[in-house]
Amino acid sequence: MSNPVIETEEQRALRDAVAALGKRYGRDYVTRVVAEGTHTDELWAEAAKLGYLGVNLPEEYGGGGGGIVELSLVLEELGAAGCPLLMMVVSPAICGTVLARFGTDDQKRTWLPGLADGSRKMAFGITEPDAGSNSHRITTTARKEGSDWVLNGRKVFISGVDIADATLIVGRTEDARTGRLKPCLFIVPRETPGFGRRPIAMELAAPEKQFEVTLDEVRLPAEALVGDEDAGLLQLFAGLNPERIMTAAFALGMGRYALGRALDYARTRQVWKEPIGAHQAVAHPLAQAHIELELARLMMQKAAHLYDAGDDMGAGEAANMAKYAAAEAAVHAVDQAVHTLGGNGLTQEYGLASLITAARVARIAPVSREMILNYISHQSLGLPKSY
Repeated sequence: MSNPVIETEEQRALRDAVAALGKRYGRDYVTRVVAEGTHTDELWAEAAKLGYLGVNLPEEYGGGGGGIVELSLVLEELGAAGCPLLMMVVSPAICGTVLARFGTDDQKRTWLPGLADGSRKMAFGITEPDAGSNSHRITTTARKEGSDWVLNGRKVFISGVDIADATLIVGRTEDARTGRLKPCLFIVPRETPGFGRRPIAMELAAPEKQFEVTLDEVRLPAEALVGDEDAGLLQLFAGLNPERIMTAAFALGMGRYALGRALDYARTRQVWKEPIGAHQAVAHPLAQAHIELELARLMMQKAAHLYDAGDDMGAGEAANMAKYAAAEAAVHAVDQAVHTLGGNGLTQEYGLASLITAARVARIAPVSREMILNYISHQSLGLPKSY
C-alpha cells in the first residue's frame, strides 16, 4: 500500500519507521503473547522509547507535540504488521487527549509524562450493562461529601483495567440548579478501595482483557474530578472523537494485514497453470477490498485533521463516518482473505481465522454501526430522531 499523498514528508517517515518496528514483532508475537496469557509489554516499551505512544501529547509533558493524525498513523501501521496495541486507543488517545485539553495543571503534571513515555497507562470506563449505546442512561453516580466525591455504579467491557494505573470513569453528578444529572469524568486509581474488577470471558483472542468494573462507595478527593464540573459533556466528546478515529485506524491496520496475507498467497498458490491470483474471481474481490480500505483511510485522515484543527463538530461527523467505513472495510477484507486461502484460511498456521472475530469488534465498539447511521441520519441529513 503506497503512502498517502496528503501526508507530509515527516508523517511518511514516521509511517515507515513504525512499519519497520511492527515488522520486527509481527503477528507471531501477538499469537505467542495471547497463548501465554501475558501482555505486549516488549512492543509497548519499545514503541514508547521511540516516542510513538505519546506522539499526540504536548511536548512540555514529554509528548511529541503532534496530534491524532500522527497517533492514528502509528496504530494503523502496527496493525498492518499484525501487532496492534489496543491500549493506544484508550490511554494516549482518549485519556491523554482529555487530560491535555481539560485537566488541571496538577493532573497534567501527574499523568501526561507517564502516558507519553508509556510508563503509565489509563483505562476508560463509560459502557454500562443497562445503558448500552444510550449514554444518557448511565447510572454511575458521584455525590459530594464535603470536599470528596463518592462514586457508585457498574461498568462493562472496560479494556485493560488490570494493567492500567487508573481508569477515567464517566459518572453523573446532580446539577444544583436544575436537579438533573450531568456527565463528569473522574480519575480512579486502580487500588482505590471499593474499586473492583472481574474479567469477562471472551471468544476474542487478544492480549488486552475485558473487565466488569464495580464502584462501591469509591471515595475520591476533589482533585480526582477532571476539569470543570459543568463542562463534562464537552470533555466527554473530546475523548470520544479520538476513540472513533483510533478505532478506524485499528480496523484499517487489521484489514491491511489480512489483505497482505491473501495477496502473498494468491501470488504463489498454484492449482492450475497460473497462480490463483491470475483468476478474476480471486483478484477482483481483493482489489475491491483494497479500494474500500483506501477510501476508509481517507475519511479517517479527514477526521483526524479536523480534530487536530479544533473543529469538534466537523470531526464528530467525520470520525463516525471513518469508524463506520473502516469497520465495514476490515470485515470485508478479513472475510475475503480467509476465503482466498480456502481451508488454509482457517488454520492456525496462517493466523487469519482469529481475525474473523476481531474484525467484528470494530462494527460493535465503541459504538455500533446502527448508532452511527442514526447519528448521520439526524445530524448530517436533518431527519427526525427515532429515539
